[in-house]
Amino acid sequence: MNEDFPKGHVEALWAPWRVEYFQAEHRTGQDFLTEAAQSADDAAHLVITRRKSAFLIMNKYPYSAGHLMAVPYRKTNRMEDLAEGEILELWELAIHAQKLLAEAVKAQGFNIGWNLGKAAGAGVEDHLHIHIVPRWAGDSNFIAVIGGTRVIPEGLRPLYDRLVKIQNELP
Repeated sequence: MNEDFPKGHVEALWAPWRVEYFQAEHRTGQDFLTEAAQSADDAAHLVITRRKSAFLIMNKYPYSAGHLMAVPYRKTNRMEDLAEGEILELWELAIHAQKLLAEAVKAQGFNIGWNLGKAAGAGVEDHLHIHIVPRWAGDSNFIAVIGGTRVIPEGLRPLYDRLVKIQNELP
């Protein structure tokens, strides 16, 4: 490798938007999903929309820009404990999320699914939720595969504002 190459400049990936999460105060001592479910301050918790028994929230540790989650207000970790109304609203929110993300980030596809239990990768084991992850042709590149690093090109707050604006403009 060329000795003049600024190696130090490419060995660090900067993610200044992550400070938004680390500076946030968790007032209740509960998990962030329960805090968001019980809060009236949607912007502070990145809640996009609310329904009677479930809500749509941005993931604070996204797999890709625009990673959203549909979450029941009621805390449970078992799908069989969900009421019919909760199941329907969760799926309706997943569909709503697809519409928002198709417009906001021009998603070309989606990974949608559940991580139930620690062995399945659940970050919050006792409050199930559906992940809605936007995808694009070619978005799995060498950075994620070899470097074990994801590059998220947009901050949480600007994307939140754009998603809410688009939602308010939908028919």
